[in-house]
Amino acid sequence: MNDIPPIDERLRATLLLALTPGVGPRTRQTLLERFGSPEAVFAAAPSQLRETPGVGAKLCHRLIAARDEIDVEGELALCRSKNISLVTLDDDGYPRALKEIPDPPGLLFVRGETLPADALSVAIVGTRHASNYGLRQAGRLASGLARAGLTIVSGLARGVDAAAHRGALEAGGRTLAVLGSGVLNVYPPEHVELAAEVAERGAVLSESPPRAAPLAGAFPQRNRIITGLTLGVIVVEAGDRSGALISARHAMEQNREVFAVPGPVDSRTSRGCHRLIRDGARLVESADDVLEELGPLVEAATALDGRTVHHPAELQLNEIEKQVLDTISTEPTRVDHIVAASELPVSQVLSILSVLEMRRLIRRLSGSLVVRA
Repeated sequence: MNDIPPIDERLRATLLLALTPGVGPRTRQTLLERFGSPEAVFAAAPSQLRETPGVGAKLCHRLIAARDEIDVEGELALCRSKNISLVTLDDDGYPRALKEIPDPPGLLFVRGETLPADALSVAIVGTRHASNYGLRQAGRLASGLARAGLTIVSGLARGVDAAAHRGALEAGGRTLAVLGSGVLNVYPPEHVELAAEVAERGAVLSESPPRAAPLAGAFPQRNRIITGLTLGVIVVEAGDRSGALISARHAMEQNREVFAVPGPVDSRTSRGCHRLIRDGARLVESADDVLEELGPLVEAATALDGRTVHHPAELQLNEIEKQVLDTISTEPTRVDHIVAASELPVSQVLSILSVLEMRRLIRRLSGSLVVRA
């Protein structure tokens, strides 16, 4: 008896669309807007396909031939045998933040596991040709943010990306690696072991099929996923033409925060970061700088320790500060109620309220009333 749960036709058609050569995220979105579902795309007549913007004669032929020429069942069997999850836009496990971007992947191939706590995440990216300074800063920031409870997202590339993943792992935190190749075709090849570590403590994911080759055009495209998963992106060392600057541009377009680490003024790999800072990116010296600048979450997230978090700056609080914050509502709350509920001395409560206000977690409405920001 077969113990493998049945795969529905929607998933088969979604996978088939992902495997069809020439169907990128924009074309996929156009096809779905035109036909309504992946199944309808493959049921469409050639004349209907050709009427779709961006679908020429060659792509039309590929879509028509896909059912006969692409081994969907074989790809599904491969994913099962290698413990690769297929996560579609319709699945509950699809990252909510990624759904918000203009061109989200229709299907993610995932080695490892994404968690609700990954909603509290920051990307760290930078040059593949990092200096010792850049590697040190990337690792230090990743470790500090991971210890605070943020998931670190990067692209598993040489240089800054690898340092960020390793920094998060060394701190005992979570990290996600987004590949420009398939999750079974890790690039660069010397990071196969690092990818396995990331999958154990987070996830390795891609919109490309598991065995897809690392094509040059896929890397700028995957950068939109790195930033789309996160609350903001930190650029650590980037030359004038660094791919990290593409990530920064994606972040701006996706309404994410952009941070940059300053470097030596005579270093070529500092130029991109310094330009970002001149253009309005937030200068970063420490993990606290990032936590303080990230704005309130659109939707409350559950941290790894089980706490409900409304603002990343809450991750900086000690136990007593959390205790006081938990007594404050989104409705005006009286200070005497906070004192009674927290069972702390008035002087200590007033001092903590000043800290919470400084971190922009609460607002004072008057001398005796405060409210959650």
